[in-house]
Amino acid sequence: MNSAGNNSVTHLVIGEDEQGQRLDNFLIRVCKGVPKSHLYRILRSGEVRVNSGRVAATYRLCAGDKLRIPPIRLAERPQNEVDEAAKQRVDLPILYEDEAMLVVDKPEGIAVHGGSGVSFGVIEALRRQRPQAKFLELAHRLDRETSGILLVGKKRLALTALHDMFREHGAGADKRYLVLVKGRWMNTTQHVKLPLHKYLTETGERRVSVNPEGKASHTVFRLLARWPEMSLLEAQLKTGRTHQIRVHLAHLGFPILGDEKYGEFALNKTLKRDGLKRMALHAWRMAFRHPLTSAPLEFIAPMPNGIGNYIAAVDAGKAREFSADNLEQILGRSL
Repeated sequence: MNSAGNNSVTHLVIGEDEQGQRLDNFLIRVCKGVPKSHLYRILRSGEVRVNSGRVAATYRLCAGDKLRIPPIRLAERPQNEVDEAAKQRVDLPILYEDEAMLVVDKPEGIAVHGGSGVSFGVIEALRRQRPQAKFLELAHRLDRETSGILLVGKKRLALTALHDMFREHGAGADKRYLVLVKGRWMNTTQHVKLPLHKYLTETGERRVSVNPEGKASHTVFRLLARWPEMSLLEAQLKTGRTHQIRVHLAHLGFPILGDEKYGEFALNKTLKRDGLKRMALHAWRMAFRHPLTSAPLEFIAPMPNGIGNYIAAVDAGKAREFSADNLEQILGRSL
Protein backbone atom coordinates (compact mmCIF):
# COMPACT_ATOMS: atom_id res chain seq x y z
CA MET A 1 0.00 0.00 0.00
CA ASN A 2 2.20 2.80 -1.26
CA SER A 3 -0.51 5.43 -0.75
CA ALA A 4 -1.12 4.80 2.95
CA GLY A 5 -0.08 8.34 3.69
CA ASN A 6 -3.01 9.96 1.83
CA ASN A 7 -6.01 11.77 3.29
CA SER A 8 -8.61 9.05 2.75
CA VAL A 9 -9.49 5.75 4.40
CA THR A 10 -7.71 2.73 2.87
CA HIS A 11 -9.42 -0.66 2.66
CA LEU A 12 -7.37 -3.82 2.05
CA VAL A 13 -8.15 -7.51 1.79
CA ILE A 14 -5.39 -9.75 3.17
CA GLY A 15 -4.05 -12.29 0.69
CA GLU A 16 -2.34 -15.62 1.22
CA ASP A 17 1.12 -14.02 1.14
CA GLU A 18 0.24 -11.80 4.12
CA GLN A 19 -1.53 -14.36 6.30
CA GLY A 20 0.19 -15.21 9.55
CA GLN A 21 1.90 -11.82 9.81
CA ARG A 22 1.36 -9.67 12.90
CA LEU A 23 -0.85 -6.66 12.30
CA ASP A 24 1.71 -4.15 13.61
CA ASN A 25 4.48 -5.57 11.41
CA PHE A 26 2.16 -5.53 8.40
CA LEU A 27 1.33 -1.85 8.96
CA ILE A 28 5.01 -0.94 9.39
CA ARG A 29 5.69 -2.57 6.03
CA VAL A 30 2.83 -1.10 4.03
CA CYS A 31 2.65 2.35 5.63
CA LYS A 32 6.01 3.43 4.30
CA GLY A 33 7.40 6.57 5.91
CA VAL A 34 4.92 6.61 8.82
CA PRO A 35 6.61 6.74 12.25
CA LYS A 36 6.10 3.58 14.30
CA SER A 37 4.88 5.67 17.24
CA HIS A 38 2.01 6.98 15.10
CA LEU A 39 1.09 3.50 13.85
CA TYR A 40 0.93 2.13 17.40
CA ARG A 41 -1.19 5.11 18.46
CA ILE A 42 -3.84 4.45 15.82
CA LEU A 43 -3.75 0.75 16.74
CA ARG A 44 -4.32 1.51 20.44
CA SER A 45 -7.10 3.97 19.65
CA GLY A 46 -8.96 1.41 17.53
CA GLU A 47 -8.78 3.47 14.33
CA VAL A 48 -7.36 0.42 12.54
CA ARG A 49 -10.09 -2.19 12.13
CA VAL A 50 -10.01 -5.83 11.04
CA ASN A 51 -13.35 -7.22 9.85
CA SER A 52 -15.01 -4.09 11.32
CA GLY A 53 -13.70 -4.81 14.83
CA ARG A 54 -10.85 -3.70 17.07
CA VAL A 55 -7.89 -6.07 17.43
CA ALA A 56 -4.56 -6.03 19.24
CA ALA A 57 -1.32 -5.02 17.54
CA THR A 58 -0.17 -8.64 17.93
CA TYR A 59 -3.15 -10.04 16.00
CA ARG A 60 -2.11 -12.54 13.31
CA LEU A 61 -3.69 -11.72 9.97
CA CYS A 62 -5.72 -14.36 8.11
CA ALA A 63 -6.35 -14.65 4.39
CA GLY A 64 -9.56 -12.82 3.58
CA ASP A 65 -9.38 -10.41 6.53
CA LYS A 66 -10.74 -6.97 5.65
CA LEU A 67 -8.46 -4.23 6.95
CA ARG A 68 -9.43 -0.59 7.41
CA ILE A 69 -6.64 1.96 7.77
CA PRO A 70 -7.56 5.56 8.67
CA PRO A 71 -6.25 8.61 6.79
CA ILE A 72 -2.59 9.25 7.55
CA ARG A 73 -0.97 12.56 6.70
CA LEU A 74 2.74 12.38 5.89
CA ALA A 75 5.26 15.18 5.83
CA GLU A 76 7.09 15.73 2.57
CA ARG A 77 10.31 13.75 2.36
CA PRO A 78 13.50 15.83 2.14
CA GLN A 79 14.84 15.90 -1.42
CA ASN A 80 18.27 14.64 -0.31
CA GLU A 81 16.61 11.55 1.21
CA VAL A 82 14.76 10.90 -2.06
CA ASP A 83 17.99 11.34 -4.00
CA GLU A 84 19.80 8.91 -1.69
CA ALA A 85 17.03 6.36 -2.16
CA ALA A 86 17.30 6.67 -5.92
CA LYS A 87 21.05 6.17 -5.71
CA GLN A 88 20.69 3.02 -3.61
CA ARG A 89 18.24 1.54 -6.07
CA VAL A 90 20.97 1.20 -8.67
CA ASP A 91 23.63 0.06 -6.20
CA LEU A 92 21.99 -3.21 -5.09
CA PRO A 93 23.27 -6.06 -7.30
CA ILE A 94 20.82 -8.97 -7.51
CA LEU A 95 22.58 -12.36 -7.56
CA TYR A 96 19.38 -14.42 -7.94
CA GLU A 97 15.62 -13.97 -8.02
CA ASP A 98 12.59 -16.23 -8.35
CA GLU A 99 8.99 -16.14 -7.15
CA ALA A 100 10.01 -16.99 -3.57
CA MET A 101 13.10 -14.92 -2.79
CA LEU A 102 15.80 -12.44 -3.75
CA VAL A 103 19.54 -12.85 -3.19
CA VAL A 104 21.23 -9.44 -2.90
CA ASP A 105 24.94 -8.59 -2.86
CA LYS A 106 24.73 -5.86 -0.23
CA PRO A 107 27.35 -3.09 -0.46
CA GLU A 108 29.13 -2.05 2.73
CA GLY A 109 27.96 1.12 4.42
CA ILE A 110 24.25 0.50 3.79
CA ALA A 111 21.99 -0.67 6.62
CA VAL A 112 19.69 -3.60 5.89
CA HIS A 113 16.70 -1.59 7.16
CA GLY A 114 15.87 1.89 8.40
CA GLY A 115 15.87 2.89 12.05
CA SER A 116 18.27 4.17 14.73
CA GLY A 117 19.05 7.36 12.84
CA VAL A 118 19.07 5.67 9.40
CA SER A 119 16.27 6.94 7.15
CA PHE A 120 16.08 3.71 5.19
CA GLY A 121 18.13 0.69 4.16
CA VAL A 122 18.27 -2.17 1.69
CA ILE A 123 14.73 -3.40 2.29
CA GLU A 124 13.24 0.10 1.88
CA ALA A 125 15.26 0.64 -1.30
CA LEU A 126 14.03 -2.68 -2.72
CA ARG A 127 10.42 -1.83 -1.93
CA ARG A 128 10.84 1.56 -3.61
CA GLN A 129 12.41 -0.14 -6.62
CA ARG A 130 9.61 -2.71 -6.83
CA PRO A 131 6.35 -0.92 -5.92
CA GLN A 132 4.34 -3.77 -7.42
CA ALA A 133 5.80 -6.31 -4.99
CA LYS A 134 3.20 -7.32 -2.39
CA PHE A 135 5.72 -8.84 -0.01
CA LEU A 136 9.42 -8.15 0.61
CA GLU A 137 10.94 -9.01 4.00
CA LEU A 138 14.48 -9.60 5.27
CA ALA A 139 15.29 -13.24 6.00
CA HIS A 140 18.32 -12.34 8.14
CA ARG A 141 20.65 -9.45 8.94
CA LEU A 142 24.08 -8.13 8.01
CA ASP A 143 25.88 -5.37 9.88
CA ARG A 144 25.89 -2.04 8.08
CA GLU A 145 29.68 -2.24 7.69
CA THR A 146 29.56 -5.79 6.25
CA SER A 147 29.05 -6.47 2.56
CA GLY A 148 27.85 -9.59 0.79
CA ILE A 149 25.01 -12.07 0.49
CA LEU A 150 21.64 -11.04 1.92
CA LEU A 151 18.41 -13.03 1.46
CA VAL A 152 14.99 -11.41 1.08
CA GLY A 153 11.71 -13.34 1.15
CA LYS A 154 9.06 -12.58 -1.48
CA LYS A 155 6.43 -14.88 0.00
CA ARG A 156 5.39 -15.42 3.61
CA LEU A 157 5.84 -19.20 3.30
CA ALA A 158 9.33 -18.79 1.88
CA LEU A 159 10.29 -16.28 4.57
CA THR A 160 9.14 -18.63 7.34
CA ALA A 161 11.17 -21.47 5.82
CA LEU A 162 14.25 -19.23 5.58
CA HIS A 163 13.85 -18.16 9.21
CA ASP A 164 13.64 -21.80 10.27
CA MET A 165 16.74 -22.57 8.20
CA PHE A 166 18.80 -19.84 9.84
CA ARG A 167 17.72 -20.99 13.29
CA GLU A 168 19.26 -24.38 12.48
CA HIS A 169 22.58 -22.70 11.51
CA GLY A 170 25.08 -25.50 10.80
CA ALA A 171 22.29 -27.89 9.82
CA GLY A 172 20.58 -25.24 7.66
CA ALA A 173 22.51 -22.60 5.75
CA ASP A 174 26.27 -22.83 5.23
CA LYS A 175 27.31 -19.17 5.65
CA ARG A 176 30.93 -18.20 5.01
CA TYR A 177 32.70 -14.87 5.25
CA LEU A 178 36.06 -13.52 4.10
CA VAL A 179 37.85 -11.46 6.73
CA LEU A 180 41.18 -9.65 6.99
CA VAL A 181 42.68 -9.55 10.48
CA LYS A 182 45.69 -8.00 12.14
CA GLY A 183 48.48 -10.44 12.96
CA ARG A 184 49.90 -13.79 11.88
CA TRP A 185 47.17 -16.45 12.17
CA MET A 186 48.93 -19.82 12.36
CA ASN A 187 46.33 -22.61 12.47
CA THR A 188 44.99 -23.78 9.12
CA THR A 189 41.65 -24.63 10.77
CA GLN A 190 40.48 -23.47 14.20
CA HIS A 191 37.14 -23.96 15.96
CA VAL A 192 36.30 -21.09 18.30
CA LYS A 193 33.58 -21.74 20.88
CA LEU A 194 33.24 -18.68 23.10
CA PRO A 195 29.90 -17.62 24.64
CA LEU A 196 28.72 -14.13 23.70
CA HIS A 197 26.74 -11.63 25.77
CA LYS A 198 24.91 -8.56 24.45
CA TYR A 199 24.78 -5.39 26.53
CA LEU A 200 24.31 -1.63 26.28
CA THR A 201 26.98 0.91 27.15
CA GLU A 202 26.23 3.97 29.28
CA THR A 203 25.69 5.92 26.06
CA GLY A 204 23.16 3.36 24.80
CA GLU A 205 25.46 1.75 22.24
CA ARG A 206 24.85 -1.96 21.59
CA ARG A 207 27.95 -4.03 22.25
CA VAL A 208 28.86 -7.72 22.55
CA SER A 209 31.54 -9.38 24.67
CA VAL A 210 32.81 -12.85 25.49
CA ASN A 211 31.15 -13.80 28.76
CA PRO A 212 30.66 -17.18 30.50
CA GLU A 213 27.01 -16.19 31.06
CA GLY A 214 26.47 -15.50 27.36
CA LYS A 215 24.93 -17.63 24.62
CA ALA A 216 26.87 -20.51 23.09
CA SER A 217 28.65 -19.35 19.93
CA HIS A 218 30.71 -21.34 17.43
CA THR A 219 32.82 -20.08 14.51
CA VAL A 220 35.18 -22.12 12.33
CA PHE A 221 38.14 -20.16 10.94
CA ARG A 222 40.26 -21.37 8.01
CA LEU A 223 43.52 -19.72 6.98
CA LEU A 224 43.59 -18.59 3.34
CA ALA A 225 46.68 -16.37 3.29
CA ARG A 226 49.18 -14.87 5.69
CA TRP A 227 51.60 -11.95 5.48
CA PRO A 228 53.98 -10.65 8.20
CA GLU A 229 51.36 -8.37 9.76
CA MET A 230 48.03 -9.53 8.31
CA SER A 231 46.03 -12.69 7.62
CA LEU A 232 43.09 -13.53 5.36
CA LEU A 233 40.61 -15.99 6.88
CA GLU A 234 37.41 -17.71 5.93
CA ALA A 235 34.89 -17.67 8.78
CA GLN A 236 32.10 -20.25 8.83
CA LEU A 237 29.22 -19.55 11.18
CA LYS A 238 27.88 -22.49 13.17
CA THR A 239 25.73 -20.14 15.26
CA GLY A 240 24.43 -16.69 14.34
CA ARG A 241 25.01 -14.34 17.26
CA THR A 242 25.22 -10.57 16.91
CA HIS A 243 28.76 -9.46 15.92
CA GLN A 244 29.93 -13.07 16.40
CA ILE A 245 32.89 -13.05 13.99
CA ARG A 246 34.01 -9.59 15.05
CA VAL A 247 33.99 -10.33 18.78
CA HIS A 248 35.52 -13.80 18.52
CA LEU A 249 38.46 -12.42 16.53
CA ALA A 250 38.96 -9.35 18.71
CA HIS A 251 38.93 -11.52 21.85
CA LEU A 252 41.62 -13.78 20.36
CA GLY A 253 43.83 -10.78 19.60
CA PHE A 254 43.18 -10.72 15.84
CA PRO A 255 40.88 -7.69 15.34
CA ILE A 256 39.30 -7.21 11.94
CA LEU A 257 40.99 -4.51 9.88
CA GLY A 258 38.79 -1.42 9.71
CA ASP A 259 36.42 -2.51 12.51
CA GLU A 260 35.50 0.75 14.23
CA LYS A 261 33.66 -0.96 17.09
CA TYR A 262 35.96 -3.82 18.17
CA GLY A 263 39.15 -3.09 16.24
CA GLU A 264 42.25 -0.99 16.88
CA PHE A 265 41.41 2.63 16.24
CA ALA A 266 44.96 3.90 15.64
CA LEU A 267 45.57 1.09 13.17
CA ASN A 268 42.31 1.85 11.37
CA LYS A 269 43.43 5.44 10.78
CA THR A 270 46.63 4.17 9.18
CA LEU A 271 44.67 1.67 7.08
CA LYS A 272 42.48 4.44 5.68
CA ARG A 273 45.56 6.35 4.58
CA ASP A 274 46.87 3.16 2.96
CA GLY A 275 43.66 2.56 1.00
CA LEU A 276 41.46 0.34 3.20
CA LYS A 277 38.51 2.60 3.95
CA ARG A 278 36.02 -0.01 5.21
CA MET A 279 35.74 -2.96 7.56
CA ALA A 280 37.30 -6.01 5.88
CA LEU A 281 34.40 -8.43 6.43
CA HIS A 282 32.46 -9.83 3.46
CA ALA A 283 29.70 -12.47 3.36
CA TRP A 284 31.07 -14.21 0.28
CA ARG A 285 29.38 -17.62 0.06
CA MET A 286 26.12 -19.23 1.13
CA ALA A 287 24.77 -22.71 0.42
CA PHE A 288 21.30 -23.90 1.42
CA ARG A 289 18.17 -25.59 0.12
CA HIS A 290 15.49 -23.59 -1.64
CA PRO A 291 12.79 -22.62 0.90
CA LEU A 292 9.94 -23.98 -1.25
CA THR A 293 11.42 -26.65 -3.56
CA SER A 294 14.33 -27.90 -1.37
CA ALA A 295 16.62 -27.76 -4.41
CA PRO A 296 20.27 -27.22 -3.40
CA LEU A 297 21.52 -23.68 -4.03
CA GLU A 298 24.89 -21.99 -3.71
CA PHE A 299 25.68 -18.32 -4.19
CA ILE A 300 28.95 -16.41 -4.25
CA ALA A 301 29.36 -12.64 -3.90
CA PRO A 302 32.67 -11.56 -5.47
CA MET A 303 35.27 -9.95 -3.23
CA PRO A 304 34.63 -6.17 -3.28
CA ASN A 305 37.36 -4.03 -4.80
CA GLY A 306 37.70 -2.07 -1.56
CA ILE A 307 39.14 -5.19 0.10
CA GLY A 308 40.63 -6.93 -2.94
CA ASN A 309 42.70 -3.92 -4.01
CA TYR A 310 44.15 -3.56 -0.52
CA ILE A 311 45.12 -7.25 -0.43
CA ALA A 312 46.81 -6.89 -3.83
CA ALA A 313 48.75 -3.83 -2.62
CA VAL A 314 49.95 -5.62 0.52
CA ASP A 315 50.88 -8.72 -1.46
CA ALA A 316 52.92 -6.64 -3.89
CA GLY A 317 54.96 -5.12 -1.08
CA LYS A 318 55.36 -7.92 1.45
CA ALA A 319 56.27 -11.58 1.19
CA ARG A 320 53.32 -13.95 1.48
CA GLU A 321 54.06 -16.57 4.14
CA PHE A 322 51.12 -18.87 3.44
CA SER A 323 48.65 -19.30 0.61
CA ALA A 324 45.72 -21.70 0.22
CA ASP A 325 45.54 -23.54 -3.10
CA ASN A 326 42.29 -21.81 -4.07
CA LEU A 327 43.25 -18.30 -2.90
CA GLU A 328 43.16 -16.62 -6.31
CA GLN A 329 39.89 -18.36 -7.18
CA ILE A 330 38.33 -17.02 -3.97
CA LEU A 331 39.68 -13.51 -4.54
CA GLY A 332 38.68 -13.54 -8.20
CA ARG A 333 42.04 -12.10 -9.23
CA SER A 334 45.68 -13.00 -9.70
CA LEU A 335 48.21 -11.93 -7.09
